Amino acid sequence: MKTNPAARTRILLVEDHQIVRQGIARIINGEPDMEVCAEVGNASEALKYLASHKPDLVLTDISLGGMNGIEFLKHLKAEYPDVPAVVLSMHDEALYAERALRAGALAFVMKKEGSDEVLAAIRKARAGEFHVSDKVGGGIFQKFLSSKRPVESPMARLSDRELEVFELLGHGKGSKEIAAELHLSVKTVDTHRTHIKAKLDLRSVPEMIQCAVQWVERENTGI
Repeated sequence: MKTNPAARTRILLVEDHQIVRQGIARIINGEPDMEVCAEVGNASEALKYLASHKPDLVLTDISLGGMNGIEFLKHLKAEYPDVPAVVLSMHDEALYAERALRAGALAFVMKKEGSDEVLAAIRKARAGEFHVSDKVGGGIFQKFLSSKRPVESPMARLSDRELEVFELLGHGKGSKEIAAELHLSVKTVDTHRTHIKAKLDLRSVPEMIQCAVQWVERENTGI
């Protein structure tokens, strides 16, 4: 019996690496109950698509050119609250899963997981259910229920915007470049840098930049 095409979950795929995008789309399109209705490389293209089309679900990475995935999720939640989102990322789940869920995602899956985990997350999010790994799930949901949110690591002390600035510092960008990319003033970026240095207990700007570069290198060990 053939599946009714109208019953298939239509997914907007947001991923800045074309070869990864093609691989993910191939996996999804091989399922009888879902399909990729559009593929885009960044958040701006995704928001442009959403302005005239309504997918059933958005599957997005966190590292995107321009607006990052966390900010994109916040826009998505504000403008299209009935469109569920799943994050598929190489970034450390322990650091990013809670941020993604608080920004509006229903699920977070690391790219190192198998395709079955990704498909399960999509199906659960489509049904309005949360999905993260068992390893971090208990801790995340305990924080959601608790008014006291202990910090597990120095990086977790950074706000979403500070983490975004820190990542761009790790890519070798200065305050002016970061300000232009994030549509902020240079003064605001410098304020974020000051807060980052204090929160990570770093003694100087060179030490902060070195720390950011090393962190980005560690984060980029996956695909």
